[in-house]
Amino acid sequence: MTEFRVAGIVSKQHQDPHLADTIVRLAAHLRRCDVELRFDPQAGTAMVPAPGAATTADEVAAATLDLAALGAACDLIIVVGGDGTLLYTARELAPADVPLLGINLGRLGFLVDISPDHLEERLDQILAGEYDAEARAMLDVSTDGLAGRAVNDVVVHKWNSVRMIELETYIDGQFVNAQRSDGVIVSTPTGSTAYALSGGGPLVHPGLDALLIVPICPHTLSNRPLVVGGDSQIELRIRDYEHELVRLTCDGQTNLPLAEGRAIHIRRSQHRVKLLHPRGYDHYSILRAKLGWGGHGHERPGRSC
Repeated sequence: MTEFRVAGIVSKQHQDPHLADTIVRLAAHLRRCDVELRFDPQAGTAMVPAPGAATTADEVAAATLDLAALGAACDLIIVVGGDGTLLYTARELAPADVPLLGINLGRLGFLVDISPDHLEERLDQILAGEYDAEARAMLDVSTDGLAGRAVNDVVVHKWNSVRMIELETYIDGQFVNAQRSDGVIVSTPTGSTAYALSGGGPLVHPGLDALLIVPICPHTLSNRPLVVGGDSQIELRIRDYEHELVRLTCDGQTNLPLAEGRAIHIRRSQHRVKLLHPRGYDHYSILRAKLGWGGHGHERPGRSC
């Protein structure tokens, strides 16, 4: 008996030639394992016209829910797409505290780590309880009464201008620095392989209790990335703010409007992303594969007495 009785399928929104086939295979295999199915609207749409789908349009429609209802109804969410699809799903379903499993139809796939080529085999293992689970930190951001959430990063950056912006950074109420730059990235350890990496930030193991503050193209080269405690309260203030020339984004997917003179508050969220991986998940193997690191591991030689 599997511990996952009801599974929700969430799919990427962009057209992909392999999307419908993958969802149909996934649904068919879950049914063979006596798992009830629910779909988000995009996955439901992919199911209906797909050849070989053993489900009628009415059955799919009855099992199709919006994301909030999907999180409440399911004890497992399977994301078919890339990291971007998983980031969106994780933000939306954070309050539901439901585990996520990713099938990779994207490019890099740091978070969605099951290949469609091994879909049935990996699903059987996970449904049998043979999986590795981890909880990853998220960020909450607020400004002027508005709030957002991020899995990778919160970014304050210039927009529609070649001019740099001026920022002040405070940590736990203490002034850290003022900088002129293209912006700043506040990242979780998960986000250290995303935009923060492009900005010259360090790679941080996702299990560490830390946050990263990475300047984007700082004018003063002594402005370097900072790694601070995971419970740090980070505040950003924009000097000489000009409307429409500065943006605040969460995971590069959602924008929050900024009001002049308002501070931006960023802290670790009370919610965490629960990820499931096939047994034997190796973070460093993922880094080697995705970042193109060469070389092979070797057994450590025995030590003679």
